[in-house]
Formats: sequence, C-alpha cells, structure tokens
Amino acid sequence: MRKAFLLGPVVALTLAACGSSPRPERSADPAPPPEPLSVVGHASVLEFGPVLLAAKKVPPGTVVTASGGVPNLWNAQDSQLSSGVAGRAASGSAPVTSGTADLAGNAGTQTLRMSLEHDDARIVMTVTEGLYRIVARKSAGITGPTDLKGKRIATFANTSAAVFLSDVLRTADLTEDDVTITSLTAPATADALINGEVDAISIWEPESERAVKALGDDVVTFRPQGSYREVYSLNAKAGDLVDPQKRARIVEFLRAVVDGCRAAEEDPAEMQALLAERTGQPLELIAESWHHHRFPCDLPDDLLDVLVAEEQWLAEKDGRAPRTREQLEVLIDGSVLEEVRAKK
Repeated sequence: MRKAFLLGPVVALTLAACGSSPRPERSADPAPPPEPLSVVGHASVLEFGPVLLAAKKVPPGTVVTASGGVPNLWNAQDSQLSSGVAGRAASGSAPVTSGTADLAGNAGTQTLRMSLEHDDARIVMTVTEGLYRIVARKSAGITGPTDLKGKRIATFANTSAAVFLSDVLRTADLTEDDVTITSLTAPATADALINGEVDAISIWEPESERAVKALGDDVVTFRPQGSYREVYSLNAKAGDLVDPQKRARIVEFLRAVVDGCRAAEEDPAEMQALLAERTGQPLELIAESWHHHRFPCDLPDDLLDVLVAEEQWLAEKDGRAPRTREQLEVLIDGSVLEEVRAKK
C-alpha cells in the first residue's frame, strides 16, 4: 500500500513536467518572392533584342518585358510620341505593375526629353547602336545628301531618327528649313516612301530595309561618314540604384544582357526569332537589316558628347537654353556597369 501511495506524486510530477515543456515554435512563413523586375522597350524596335534574350534566359518569374520606354520609369505620359507608354506586356497580356518600370530602353533623345521633368533618370548601359541611313528614290533626283534640298522627307519627330536627318543635312550645309519634313510613325514612314508620298526617309530598322526592298532598282541609300548614330540604352531611376536589393537585381539582370549582346554579334538566330514574334516583322527582313546595328553593352567613351549634341538639337526645338555638359553628365551612372563587370 505504501508503494502505491508513493507512485501517485511521481506520476503527477511527471505529467506536470510534460505539461510545462515548451512547445516547438511554429516556423515563420517564408517571405514572398519579390515582384518581377519590369523591363520595357518599344515593341517595334530591334534594339531591344539583347534584353529580350536575357529575359528568356534568367530564372522564370524574375523578369518581365513589356512595350514602353523611359516615361514608364515614372508611369509618365508623353504627348509628343505616339508609340505608347502604357506598359502593355509584349505578349499582349496585362500591363506591367501599374505601368511603371525598373529598367527602360530608349535612345538618348528620350532620356534627355524626360529628364527635363524627372532629373533622377540614369543611363546605366548602352545596349545597341543604330547605324541609321537615308533611304530615297533615285527617280526623285537623289544620289546623296546635297540632293535632299527641296525634297519631301519623312521621319519620326522628336526621336533619334529626326536627329540623324538633321545631322545628314548639316553635312551638306543644309538645314531642316531647306526640306519639307513630315512626321510619321516608323511603319507609316516606310509606307509613305513606298507609295511615293515622300522622296526620302530617315527611320530605324527594319522599316528602312522594308522600303529598300520595295523600291528595288529605284532605291538609293547613304550614311555620310561620321554621321550621328543612335545610342540605345537601358535607363533606371537614381532612387532604385541606391536601394541595395533593387540594385543587386538590376546588376544581375544586366549580366544576362551582356551575354545577350554577345549572342547578337556571334549567333543572333534565336534573338531574331524572338524579335520577329514580338514586332510582327518577317524574320528574313530582320536578319537582312541586322548589320545596321552594333551591340556593345557598354557605356561608349563619347556618350556624353552624343548627349550634348542631342540636347542642343532638342533645346532649339523647344525654344529653351540647352543644359550644360556638367548638367548632362549626371545622367550617366557608370558605377552599375562597373559592378556588372566585376561579377563577370
């Protein structure tokens, strides 16, 4: 009986100890993955090719591409350009995160225009250089730049194509007042030349190549030595570049873009197929116009010089004083590219 009496407290203590043992803490739910990096570039241009290929090669869900440009960095509207900035996805699906972007591809002209109101724009990498050319009708009496005087010329106003036209005229001691300029979107520009509504055009590829093929024996093309070239770059916001997490993701993606530039030069077939699907242009036309581009994935030594010249042209159009070289220099952030190279 005594033995049974003693067991009671022991059992009670044991049960009490079990009851007071700390329960294992429930593990916290894992943090949701970050929103995909949104990267935009107008759907009609070939210059975006290395970016498209890079987005395809990175892990799924980390990057999404869409049609747009520098205005998308702030979800801004741009009444001067008709090739929208609504952030619609390249595949035609829903808009990218309320229309804003983390990286935006555009020529330097658009960076300069938008930076008048958004001084936090930063060029972080020049992906592509467009080697523009004048495409004209021989039957209009055009064989070179000097013959453009008095002619009807179509281009896309407020873009790098219009800057190129002005530069070509300058080489012949002509100004824009010496010709009749019609502003049209890129496809309409080529159509106008094909249909005989204008005598010459200044526009990017592959629309120039489409016009060349349509005109056949009546075509003449020229690009004066030392002419302006389009500098197509990826742009970011300064605030994103000081955010350690966002900057790290941008740097990582730019590493893939560098690989895309290498592919564009060495084995562009996959990239050209992506562009054919995205732009709706025939694959053969894209391939034939490919050599009118370079793919440096760098910051050219003369990038600031190009921006200064473009700024002077834009300022004259706007009727304002051009910004100084020192003011424009802050738009270029070379530190991101340094990190990209350090990681390669």
